[in-house]
Amino acid sequence: MADDGAVRRAAAGPAPYWTPGSQILWRYRENAGARFHIARPVTVVRDDAELLAVWMAPGTECVKPVLADGTPVHVEPLETRYTRPRAVQRDRWFGTGVLKLARPGEPWSVWLFWEPGWRFKNWYVNLEQPLARWAGGVDSEDHFLDISVHPDRSWHWRDEDEFAQAQRDGLMDEGTAARVRAAGRAAVEVIDAWGPPFSEGWQHWRPDPSWGVPSLPEDWDRTPAHVSS
Repeated sequence: MADDGAVRRAAAGPAPYWTPGSQILWRYRENAGARFHIARPVTVVRDDAELLAVWMAPGTECVKPVLADGTPVHVEPLETRYTRPRAVQRDRWFGTGVLKLARPGEPWSVWLFWEPGWRFKNWYVNLEQPLARWAGGVDSEDHFLDISVHPDRSWHWRDEDEFAQAQRDGLMDEGTAARVRAAGRAAVEVIDAWGPPFSEGWQHWRPDPSWGVPSLPEDWDRTPAHVSS
């Protein structure tokens, strides 16, 4: 496993884009709050004016939200899922790895999932605030609503119940919800037209076997000055 210094070395560089193999953090703030509750060390695959692509390797140590007593969030009934007190917990990503693709300024990122043995499973459109870059990584806020896209190019909405509950619980106002819906419709237009990144063959990509698994730095929740979005 890579040491904490590997992440710091990527953070210290003055270059506007990270070089392939750099290790950075991909983080999400809690909704209606300022703290970070999700942090995932990732390895940069590509970073330029058109696209940021990163790889989250199997076994990566991450930070995830849990209920204050340690109960996983997803097992809490929806009616109280967003109102019960929460904490964060270190854990590991035990599934197959995830490739994340984000275009600058776009209010969603596209994630690629595989079954064991590199059998492609699906694309996942995660609706979110456009990524804000800082020296050590990128930050966003998740917007609950998502889209699954299958290898046959069919798609369906995901988590519409959570999207509605978040609005009832005051985590998202009416204007923000309308913008998220509009972003979702824009993403569907890209899917229907089979535009980038779906048309670019990323499902055939494979990670460099020399890459290690990035480690989670102790100060994963530091609040930096963002340099761009």
